Amino acid sequence: MNTLINPEVPELFLNLSQRFGLLLAGGFAIMTVTSIDKLGPRRDRPLWATLLLVAMFGVFGVLGTYTGNAVFKSFANLRAMVVVTAGLFGGPGVGFGVGFIAGAHRYLIDIGGFSALPCGLATLIEGTAAGLVAARLTGNRLDWRLAMGLCLAGETLHMGLVLAFSQPLSEAVALVRVIALPMIVFNSLGAALFVKALDLQMRFRQAQNRDLARQILSIANQTVAHLRAGLTAGTARATADIILREAQVAAVAVTSGQTILAHVGEGQDHHLSGGMVRTAATRRVIESGEPLFVRDRQGIDCSQRGCPLSEAIIVPLRKGSAILGCLKIYGTGRRPLDETLFGLAKGLADLFSTQLELEDIGIKNQLLAQAEIGRLQAQINPHFLFNSLNTIASFCRTAPAQARELLLDLSRYMRRNLDSSRGLIRLCDEVDQTRAYLAIEQARFGERIRAEIDLAPGAQDCLVPPLIIQPLVENAVRHGILCKEEGGVVRLRARRENGELLVEVADDGAGMDAAQVFAIQTRGGAESLSEGVGARNSNQRLVQLYGPAHALRVESAPGAGTSISLRIPQ
Repeated sequence: MNTLINPEVPELFLNLSQRFGLLLAGGFAIMTVTSIDKLGPRRDRPLWATLLLVAMFGVFGVLGTYTGNAVFKSFANLRAMVVVTAGLFGGPGVGFGVGFIAGAHRYLIDIGGFSALPCGLATLIEGTAAGLVAARLTGNRLDWRLAMGLCLAGETLHMGLVLAFSQPLSEAVALVRVIALPMIVFNSLGAALFVKALDLQMRFRQAQNRDLARQILSIANQTVAHLRAGLTAGTARATADIILREAQVAAVAVTSGQTILAHVGEGQDHHLSGGMVRTAATRRVIESGEPLFVRDRQGIDCSQRGCPLSEAIIVPLRKGSAILGCLKIYGTGRRPLDETLFGLAKGLADLFSTQLELEDIGIKNQLLAQAEIGRLQAQINPHFLFNSLNTIASFCRTAPAQARELLLDLSRYMRRNLDSSRGLIRLCDEVDQTRAYLAIEQARFGERIRAEIDLAPGAQDCLVPPLIIQPLVENAVRHGILCKEEGGVVRLRARRENGELLVEVADDGAGMDAAQVFAIQTRGGAESLSEGVGARNSNQRLVQLYGPAHALRVESAPGAGTSISLRIPQ
């Protein structure tokens, strides 16, 4: 390599600026085509990611030495901008590793030179120092001003080390006079630009991820009500319409097995809903279970000539380990697809698959609730039936008309119990059963049982699970007001509010202590026949049907009565 004697500083500025531009361009290209932003700044980064960063920045550090300018058997170089950027971006491990690679290369290369040791040592110090500074920072470590400052200080130290360790001193001084200003300027400026580019790249990717997450959640929020009913032609069509509108793509399809459940958008003239899957790509995804991004018509392999669909993203829909079908997003020449949409499709497929699994859980909960109703029916207190018949028999001679009414009340009560295996019933039907129960108990106990029922307008036709309110009233009568010699009042109120039915059953009876309240609200074993059909059963079924947020709210204290309220979504 030719040695330049006493080169002019302006010429060195020009040559360094050219290499500076090439080095930055290469760095920007790497950041654009790779996901380097995902590797760093992270304290929990895996070892392989750290080694990858060291290798990547190490290569640029080595290239930073070859600027094409040799001065007094030394190099005017751009290593510092690379090692400082690596330290700030990757932390101490990356900074040390890159500084060691670039510094060792400078020390061992064939040109050697009297400044080889101080130059290599300065490079190691700059990378390590930048990494240690980054480790101490709690905020954004990718600050271009910090990078410029570190590089300015590092290159100043570099020149000092050259003067301190290079011999003869006269040549060291002459070298520093030529290379100091260009190297300090270009390395500091380069580090600032490099760090700023990385920062902008990371912010851009984060903004993309936020927008993608918002789009996924928006689509999922709109489709969850449809998919709750399972994967059918109707739910698939509604889901496809939502995705087509929100994602602004050419077409969307949902398949089940080899059948197209829905296809909306371009190509729907031959990709017919209810027809067989036409594309070989879809069949490959069903067989392999792996998402697929098809970027040409040949990959889609539609058998229809002139099909406008030129790209496709196909992701499987799963229920457990089984593949139920596919979600497909299509692109055309006017509406191409990209990696962002690929990520959107995969995220939606995961959410949809989870929702389809939750559908099975919902069905199981409904079956459990129906089984619970059957258990409650079997728990109808035989003592209540026996006492009711005795009461009616006693009225047969003295008040036959009242006995007849009580028989009708008892028959209504029993019929409602036997007919309560339906999913949901109207509130007025549940209240009729409650009135029949109260009529029989009032015939037995007279003025000791008083009842007030208040249904607000619009509440009567609300749907409720069967046997959900009458057990609460029975609990209030048997364990509340009848525990007092003088009896008391049980009040039933219901109204609609914010899309829910609010029901309250209150009494002024004996009340309950904290342990009894806890027993009602805690899932436990079945109540004994002596306790009757109680509040605990109602609470368990509400939780099974609507979730823990809709459990009973119980307010009570000994001697202060009890208030039990519930909310049922409409």
